[in-house]
Amino acid sequence: MSIRARKVGNVTISKAAAYDTILRPIITEKATMASENGQVTFAVPVTATKPEIKAAVEMLFDVEVKAVNTILLKGKTKMWKGRPGRRSDMKKAMVTLVEGHTIDLMGV
Repeated sequence: MSIRARKVGNVTISKAAAYDTILRPIITEKATMASENGQVTFAVPVTATKPEIKAAVEMLFDVEVKAVNTILLKGKTKMWKGRPGRRSDMKKAMVTLVEGHTIDLMGV
């Protein structure tokens, strides 16, 4: 297996695809409290699957993932300059790490 691709279960993901899968970390009060229990929250594309997210996190951060939970947030309709507008849909992934593994998002 090459350095550029990693196979997790039946998913092989390249380094470029891993960077496209993990859009950004979500740093809120609730996500910070979950990090005390070994969970890290990321924004991911709406089309991303749990095995793809697991492979991307393991490749990019060199950690072992125990579980991945996802939630799809539907975009709200809001007024913008006096006219109705719609926010985009968003998917969040709550990644639980194996005991002893950590991701330091503040030291980046």
